[in-house]
Amino acid sequence: MPQQQPQPAYAGAGSVPGGPQPQGQPAVPSQGHPQGHPQPQPGPNWQGGGAGYVSPIPVRRTHLGDALASEWTKIRSVRSTLWTLGVMVVLVLGISLLTATVVARSGGRLGNTSPLSFGTFGMMMGLMCLLTLGVLVITSEYGTGMIRTTLTACPSRARILTAKAIVFFALSFAVSLVTTVLVALLNTALLGDMTTEAPTGAEWFKATVGVSLFVAMTGLFALALGSLLRHSAGAITLMIGLYLLPLVLAIFMMAESLSDVRAWLLQYAIPSQLGAMYSSAVTDNGPSGWDPLWIMTGLTAVALGSAYAVLAKRDV
Repeated sequence: MPQQQPQPAYAGAGSVPGGPQPQGQPAVPSQGHPQGHPQPQPGPNWQGGGAGYVSPIPVRRTHLGDALASEWTKIRSVRSTLWTLGVMVVLVLGISLLTATVVARSGGRLGNTSPLSFGTFGMMMGLMCLLTLGVLVITSEYGTGMIRTTLTACPSRARILTAKAIVFFALSFAVSLVTTVLVALLNTALLGDMTTEAPTGAEWFKATVGVSLFVAMTGLFALALGSLLRHSAGAITLMIGLYLLPLVLAIFMMAESLSDVRAWLLQYAIPSQLGAMYSSAVTDNGPSGWDPLWIMTGLTAVALGSAYAVLAKRDV
């Protein structure tokens, strides 16, 4: 007994999609797609006219402010920032207070020497902590591999370096300013009666704001050096060497033929320029006034320019 052929499952269609076609009847494709697949139903966020899907989450273009917020979150959430800045403040305040106490108990007279100048010794030691932090701000990301995540989130390398430089400079200046003001108040309270002249407003401004700008700029120079080397130990060693080696070399240059080199090293070493900002320079012929700040600004600009150029061309 002959079997009956099954009827199509879709009324008005000549075949079942994806199945064999009955002989003598043309294939009728499903409406909406040439391959016979059903067309997806538009959702509530679908817009016609070629606009496509529109996300309900607001999307905007990123800018420098987003990079600044990211770098501020990073620098304040790592332990190295707290430790290095904390040790810096303790060294500057402790050494300055110890120096002022010893001078005050000596019973001598300071003449026209400003009591603000005694803050030099503490800041010379504290600055090394800030130089270390400046290097770690960028080299620590290369050491942990976090720089790949940073560059993925923000492909603009120049924007990343700019944000790091701005955040670090602002933080360094703020911490240095608070510290130098406290040191100036302590030194004036302990040594003010031993001097013939009270510090002027210009001397106060230079010993606080000027020194803080110089210290922050030196830390920014260390950050640029770290960006060039991308290695924490190497960059920290090189930066500490640049900070201390000129003075050490000058001490052992006793030959007459090296007197000019010795004088140049003593005048332009970073600790000597820091002393000049406190009006207590090692020599009388070196940079004076605000010259050390302009010199350090020029060196930092060259180092940062090199860091931008290398960062744009070098692979991660």
